[in-house]
Amino acid sequence: MNGLDAKQPAGDTISPGVFLRRYGTLIGFLLIVLFFWTQRPQTFMTAPNWINITRQMSILGVVAFTSTIVMVTGDFDLSIGALASLVGIVAGTVFQGGGTVAEAVALGLLVGVAGGVLNGMLVAYVGISAFVATLGTLTAFRGLALYISGGASIYGRAIPAEFSSFGRGAIPLGAGGGLALPNLTILALLIFFFVFVFLNYTVAGRRLYAIGGNMEAARFGGVRISRLRLLSFVISGLGAAVAGLMLFSRLSTAHPTQGEGLMLQAIAAVFLGMTLSEESQPNVGGTLIGVLILGVLANGLTQMQIDTYIQQISTGVIIILAVTLSSVSQQRRAYGRWLRRFFRRQPPGRG
Repeated sequence: MNGLDAKQPAGDTISPGVFLRRYGTLIGFLLIVLFFWTQRPQTFMTAPNWINITRQMSILGVVAFTSTIVMVTGDFDLSIGALASLVGIVAGTVFQGGGTVAEAVALGLLVGVAGGVLNGMLVAYVGISAFVATLGTLTAFRGLALYISGGASIYGRAIPAEFSSFGRGAIPLGAGGGLALPNLTILALLIFFFVFVFLNYTVAGRRLYAIGGNMEAARFGGVRISRLRLLSFVISGLGAAVAGLMLFSRLSTAHPTQGEGLMLQAIAAVFLGMTLSEESQPNVGGTLIGVLILGVLANGLTQMQIDTYIQQISTGVIIILAVTLSSVSQQRRAYGRWLRRFFRRQPPGRG
């Protein structure tokens, strides 16, 4: 029997390299937490601070979770931040015209779905690459938001109090009322569970993974690739719309560019999550860890009074490291599969 085909003994331990590839991101997360804990022991590792972290990262979480569905298929959606800004402007315009909260929310969600349909049609049916198509719609959504708003923010008495109160409200935890779970955190968790169930326990979710793994094989297997890719972009657009409304509600202000920072961070969170997968595939559980890493990093640096520009630099470094780890892991697995196929084709040695 060839040595490469032999099974490893049950008692063998995982090599340091394999252990680092599997758990390096989690170890990095724990080290970040430990560092900020030692630097700010009085404030960082407290329940109110961690609840605050979930509130701060809830909007990013919604965008990242729904973007994971698009990235499962191997596509990108670069327009999510601009679409979130556009949805906020549309909702604010409805309020300025005397519309109700229900009308503003419904129209905002409809705009998000329409943006997702546009992206999906361009990618899945017209055949434009996802990068080029969503880069184009990013510019279009940004221009449309600036045109509708005249480049100005929407705020003031036109915004209903019940809309603004949702973004700042919370549900008390326990009878004492000392701690409360923010409404935005609850909404982000609901969307996380929706995406988790969709990707892992539905036929459509499994087929999306098949498309991302090998599109041609999925096509020969009877998977309706175009329809599912369109669906993934629609869900991403809907997620961007929800995030835009959440941001508008929390700030009580809609600005035509206020959501554009979400795109870069969402992609970083998904790539960080990919390093936790054996196959280096996007997965919403890993994306959740990625969102937490970015949230803890931003919170800790803020507590240490580090400049926001340094936070942007750290986010860029995290993206590079995440992509590098994912790429190296994929290359090593591909090389290992090639070696096994090569030695299996060799004639057996003479004893």
